[in-house]
Amino acid sequence: MTITNKDKTYVAGTYGRFPLEIERGCGARLWDTAGKEYIDMGAGIAVNTFGYCDSVWADAVKAQVDKLQHTSNLYYTEPCARLAELLCQRTGMKKVFFSNSGAEANECAIKVARKYAFMKNGNEEKSNIITLRNSFHGRTVTTLAATGQDTFHTDFGPFPEGFDYCEANNCKELERLASTGEFCAIMMETVQGEGGVNALTEEFVHLAAELCEKYDMLLIFDEVQAGNGRTGKLYSYMHYGVSPDVVSTAKGLAGGLPMGATMLSEKVENVLTPGSHGSTFGGNPVCAAGAVSIVERLTDELMDGVLRKEQLIRERLAQCKNVLSVTGKGLMLGIECTKAGRDVANEALDRGLLVLTAKNKVRLVPPLNISDADIIAALDILCDIIDS
Repeated sequence: MTITNKDKTYVAGTYGRFPLEIERGCGARLWDTAGKEYIDMGAGIAVNTFGYCDSVWADAVKAQVDKLQHTSNLYYTEPCARLAELLCQRTGMKKVFFSNSGAEANECAIKVARKYAFMKNGNEEKSNIITLRNSFHGRTVTTLAATGQDTFHTDFGPFPEGFDYCEANNCKELERLASTGEFCAIMMETVQGEGGVNALTEEFVHLAAELCEKYDMLLIFDEVQAGNGRTGKLYSYMHYGVSPDVVSTAKGLAGGLPMGATMLSEKVENVLTPGSHGSTFGGNPVCAAGAVSIVERLTDELMDGVLRKEQLIRERLAQCKNVLSVTGKGLMLGIECTKAGRDVANEALDRGLLVLTAKNKVRLVPPLNISDADIIAALDILCDIIDS
């Protein structure tokens, strides 16, 4: 049986896979089982921060595998402690809870917000959370409920209550909801990835911060996709000059290994107490060692390079007559064009280019260190498809 046939026979059919059997990768390039080469502008959906088989990352992971692959969270390990130290030093946050995915990181953020409100109020009356329409926060039942897209609110009900959705960048609606006094937090992505790669306005984000202060709500930023250097800042909220209470992240944090993190500010650093939350694999030494090798290299110089590459992409796309708009920040961009995004992605695959989609758009989230040459080669193919 081929890989495809085995997959279709034995793997749950939850993915609309492209007809591609990937065998190996290096940098921003992939090769399939037939030896065909591809430029990958998706990086495992913003996961492979420094591309495939990055040597620094691989050496760190292999060295840790040879020492200790796992131990329970009843004990201390150096990679976990070092990663937490790095994240706190780079963000000003005070504590970190480690998990395995973005959904789990967001579940933790939700639990922190509700427990914080309960500790302050002594009841569960102020337990609701404001999220945004077109948001995406994960695929657990609770994070699906937090996701502001009706298409995700089917099949798996009943969904947990406690979430109200505000239109992104609608300041009047946000103020109206917050003023009811029913909410313990506002949770948002500053760039909505799955919702169409749309960035929030400064006015909206600043208002959210002001309302959280006024009504004693927590300000939670979901940095699962937009974090870890993806938008040209270490975390995308840093573009807005606001101070969050909770930050969740995952995807690119460990460069290809499963790891989520929920960072807690001074206000909530002691909300989680022994036994109140946990994760068997959270902070796993191998994943943490991989993440340390990533975070240590997310330098200001690299961030400047991400922003420069964004401009390179935007300038090239501006020459395409059938591109209607380009949204997003850094190397997290959405392209609206006259063709359907999925049609563009299918044609690109045939021509040796991998791109993603988000709603009706083509989505680009390449490795942060992708070369200019690979970007130009990829955009030559993409623009030819869009304009043909």
